[in-house]
Amino acid sequence: LARRQDPPADHSCRAEAQRGDVVALSPLSEVTQFPVSRSPLDVARRKPRVAIIHYWLIGMRGGEKVIEALCEMFPDADIFTHLYDPSRISDTIKRHKITTTTFQKIPFARKLYRKLVALMPSALEQLDLREYDLVISSESGPAKGVIVRPGALHICYVHTPMRYIWDQYTDYYERSGSLTRFFMPPMTHALRQWDVTSAARVDHFVANSNAVKNRIERYWRRDAEVIPPPVSTQRFRPSSDRGDFYLFVSELVSYKRADLAIRACALLDRKLVVIGDGPQAAELRKMAGEHTEFLGRVPDKVLEDYVSKCRALLFPAEEDFGIVPVEAMAAGAPVIAYNRGGARDYVLADSTGIFMNDQSVPGMIEAIIRFELQAHKFDAKTIAEHARRFDQTIFQERFRETVLDQLDKRPNLAWLRTELNRQWQEQSEPDGDDRRPGKTG
Repeated sequence: LARRQDPPADHSCRAEAQRGDVVALSPLSEVTQFPVSRSPLDVARRKPRVAIIHYWLIGMRGGEKVIEALCEMFPDADIFTHLYDPSRISDTIKRHKITTTTFQKIPFARKLYRKLVALMPSALEQLDLREYDLVISSESGPAKGVIVRPGALHICYVHTPMRYIWDQYTDYYERSGSLTRFFMPPMTHALRQWDVTSAARVDHFVANSNAVKNRIERYWRRDAEVIPPPVSTQRFRPSSDRGDFYLFVSELVSYKRADLAIRACALLDRKLVVIGDGPQAAELRKMAGEHTEFLGRVPDKVLEDYVSKCRALLFPAEEDFGIVPVEAMAAGAPVIAYNRGGARDYVLADSTGIFMNDQSVPGMIEAIIRFELQAHKFDAKTIAEHARRFDQTIFQERFRETVLDQLDKRPNLAWLRTELNRQWQEQSEPDGDDRRPGKTG
């Protein structure tokens, strides 16, 4: 790990000017650039330079959906990441210039990237961001620790502090092999130190949920505002015609707790449809009841059909936020969720869903029975209307307001605020949608 001494958590421009200390070059200092076609139009006004930093681009999950929404807001932004797989990334993201660190060239890095996390801070600090006025980092893996130029604005959107070095460290340690266990303690200690120190380089934190906001305060000693991640609620249509089956949608890994949903439905003799695949699939099939159906991964249209017809979505995991439950609610489906984590931000007890208070099979059974006793009270349109509060347009509007508010505090970037606001106004003009990110007033 590259060692460096950061200034105290003084986030003024004067403190930023002290961050120009030299870091020894490492073998990971090289970057790979993916060219992108740009418009030759040259304007007289100063052009905003925006950089988006994301830990890795190797699939379209919740973090990448945030990047996609930011790409729409900042169409000329450049993207920096450790790993990039263009075959698994949306066209919206691929239209941007994407720069990777040397991790892109390491054999098998896409499979072993989690074992290489301790080396990523050094690579991250070698990225040259001197020409950028606004830097937006997306943190779940190492991303926020980039070095920005004095006077630039750095906003970090946090999906979660790295849980494998904090609250879930013991779980990862116990599941690791003997060789990994030997190296984990010293490497995790160093990574924790860097994680805390690099938090001082960020001017403003945005958390995706109140649960993550609390983690930021606990581990980094920093405050954060909460802006829920974007959800494409408009593609779902609420239906009052519910079926007789429960639904579980997730990657089949241990921390998603599919076992609770499967065992509970087997004991209650309830129908359950499981959508998703993963390393735990074979084990889960063995414990399933005769009325449990495994569909594996399905196309979006198939998923939309199932969430619009299910009796309720079962969500027994403790998630940072949880996109799937909001999608289910957008289709009018009630959610039976564990009463911890991000679910507490969007599940309204006895209105849009039911909370299970004990993360166990008996707890899941009790919640299902409680739901069935009052299932007639849940209204699909009411649930769907609540889900619209988490639509992508709402995320973009709130994030735009955050950027403008932070720029208001920096007189040296007044020109950037004016130019971005002008661009967003122009973006909103074609269809006149007052909820788009260009909305003013």
